[in-house]
Amino acid sequence: MSVLRVRFAPSPTGYLHIGGARTALFNYLLARKEGGTFVLRIEDTDVERSTHESVDAILQAMTWLGLDYDEGPYYQSQRFDIYRQKVRQLLDSGQAYRCYCSAEELEAKRERAMQEGGKPRYDGTCRDCSDEPDGRPFVVRFKSPMEGRTSFVDRIKGEISFDNTELDDLIIQRSDGTPTYNFVVVIDDAEMAISLIIRGDDHINNTPRQIPIYRALGYPVPEFAHVPMILGADKKRLSKRHGATSVMAYREMGYLPEAMVNYLVRLGWSHGDEEIFSMDELIEKFSLDNVGRSAGVFNPDKLLWLNEHYIKTGDPQRLGALLAGFLAGEGVDVSAGPPLEAVVKSLQDRAKTLLEMRDGALFYYREPADYDPVAVEKFLTADKRDILEKLVGALAGLDDFGVDSIEAAFKQVLEQTGLKLGKVGPTVRVALTGGTVSPGIFDVIAVLGRERVIDRLEKAIDHLGR
Repeated sequence: MSVLRVRFAPSPTGYLHIGGARTALFNYLLARKEGGTFVLRIEDTDVERSTHESVDAILQAMTWLGLDYDEGPYYQSQRFDIYRQKVRQLLDSGQAYRCYCSAEELEAKRERAMQEGGKPRYDGTCRDCSDEPDGRPFVVRFKSPMEGRTSFVDRIKGEISFDNTELDDLIIQRSDGTPTYNFVVVIDDAEMAISLIIRGDDHINNTPRQIPIYRALGYPVPEFAHVPMILGADKKRLSKRHGATSVMAYREMGYLPEAMVNYLVRLGWSHGDEEIFSMDELIEKFSLDNVGRSAGVFNPDKLLWLNEHYIKTGDPQRLGALLAGFLAGEGVDVSAGPPLEAVVKSLQDRAKTLLEMRDGALFYYREPADYDPVAVEKFLTADKRDILEKLVGALAGLDDFGVDSIEAAFKQVLEQTGLKLGKVGPTVRVALTGGTVSPGIFDVIAVLGRERVIDRLEKAIDHLGR
């Protein structure tokens, strides 16, 4: 039995799209499950649109998702000599030919075919011509089979068959000497010994064009598995109008890679009623047999639900390291505040994204210089000055500054004043955070630490004095 070799082959003309990331993930999981090889190839033959920035964006997204590849990245732009050699091989064997038809002539042929009720396809004018006009520009076309059918068994969709009369003679080399996609993808997949091609089902119509090229060059035809596309809520192909479609945009919005991986794999693959999987579990359980044939619908709410789960159950130390980057973007020096791990623990049950966690964490690192005016008017009132002073005294005298000791100090002050925590807690929260929303007040005090708490309470007392 041959060893599985799969590939992911994005074009570097933009960011890594959600759909591309899912295709990469399916390839990665199957390779890891079956002990195969996962190859990364950058299809950058479109010189005008391909950029180094796009290549970097793809590589960064792969790294963020944890999709480590075994070979590559290979670049098509560095393989032009191989493609020219294969064009020459097909020309010499009579399986390709030079086409001298001008753009104007081709357009006229297309219009005529459409007027006659046919498809706008090349009519084979130069297919059997022996004339080769000197100096006249030409393209090279592949002699597609004119009779019969081209069929293959798709690992996801089953048997698929195309009538060869529907195909025209594909251009494999442009007039400027550059090769075309359907040609180079065959060469690369064959030369890299790719045994299974997992790609989006928008490539299904390319497959009957590519299979004859494999055969003409004497290559074995690989297996194919075409993954259904991803749609937006309106059942149209996922695009920017549905929101962010870039993988890295979700990182910037505070999503965790494990949430994105978990969501993408479930967007077309199932394993009973299970929803949450670690990467190791996915590698163990993934199979093309359980990939659906119909398109998946992207649901941002489901992705957010998964992200919330992974934040709640995540390692606080790791989340703290990630949070530090988001806080740095706000100009926060985390070394001047409470320990990140403690901050994360206080916010894990409240945040759905790292952006939300960042916003909830800012008060830990910034003193409430400008109190929320509505909160001040309602809670930070002059009649609360006495209880704040008593709290300062009680908290300053604690030997242990843990949550239990802090709660005991509060109870002591409440008994002295005859007030309830519901009357005092909001005032303390405003004094410490500047607003009315935060984790539990005892947790906030414990995380801030004695020095910061007493300093902020005393500043609130001074504010009331003024």
